[in-house]
Amino acid sequence: MNPFVWPELDALPGIVHAVFTRHGGVSRPPYATLNTALSNGDDPNAVSENLRRIASWLGVPVLAAVPQVHGTHVAVVDEELLSAASRPLNNGCPLVLGPPADALVTACRGVGLMIKVADCQAVFLVDPVRRVVANVHCGWRGSVGNILSATVDVMRTRFGTDPADLIAAVSPSLGPCCAEFRHYAIEIPHSLWSFQVRPTYFDFWAISRHQLAACGVRSENIHTAGECTVCRRDKYFSYRGEKTTGRMAAVVALT
Repeated sequence: MNPFVWPELDALPGIVHAVFTRHGGVSRPPYATLNTALSNGDDPNAVSENLRRIASWLGVPVLAAVPQVHGTHVAVVDEELLSAASRPLNNGCPLVLGPPADALVTACRGVGLMIKVADCQAVFLVDPVRRVVANVHCGWRGSVGNILSATVDVMRTRFGTDPADLIAAVSPSLGPCCAEFRHYAIEIPHSLWSFQVRPTYFDFWAISRHQLAACGVRSENIHTAGECTVCRRDKYFSYRGEKTTGRMAAVVALT
């Protein structure tokens, strides 16, 4: 495994994180090889083994995930949610599954917050002062609904986070080179049209930076991977590029 990591997050004590690539697992084509999704037709036994490998690499006993629905609901992963969560895979798989949401926040140690992506952004939010982390599934619908603002608000109101303390990291995802929205006039609000880099192509990395900064996150603390998953299908899963494909895991945890 050779996942994408940020030096800025690696430097923080008590934090582990990674955006895993499509390599290092056991799934067969078209999900080869490190697929983490159960709903796309892959063999559940292969997914279970892939998740075990991810948890082992990170050194966490639990991977907490949710059915992602392209909404703006933020789930707080606490002891209550963990005790009520289902375990859809057996054989010692570390996955626990909560109710539908598109962002996860926790102050619990040893719980890997996992978001599954294949062009959408996974956005890590780390509060090193209050010791709180979040992982946000931010596709274009999440950008339109400003799920990043909703997540920062939960961190602020529930855990006392000062947005100025946050360190944010935007995963490899759909880049402005490939983010064509031919029907943007009915899909994307006028307030985001200024983020077109050329007609019908949008820079959602810049949108996320803008939305995070508007929440009070310092611009110098917002980091983007800058890798387009559509262009780098040799390295990442891409729904736009492949349609039937796997989903990568992006995970952040307190240790």
